[in-house]
Amino acid sequence: MAKLTSKARKKIPDKDFAGPGRSYPIEDKAHAADAKGRAKQQYKKGRISKATLARIDSKADKKLGNG
Repeated sequence: MAKLTSKARKKIPDKDFAGPGRSYPIEDKAHAADAKGRAKQQYKKGRISKATLARIDSKADKKLGNG
């Protein structure tokens, strides 16, 4: 996965973020898969809710072609 610079991140449309506040970018399949993994880590640590995890997984799955 290519590194996402802050300049490139600013160019990504809001629809290509899975989490709140433009978190968890999912502009391509690699980032979508990473978003799922990172969100699960944060859920296990108690930093995001189950509903937020489900929303991130759902949006990432659509990008990955899983739903």
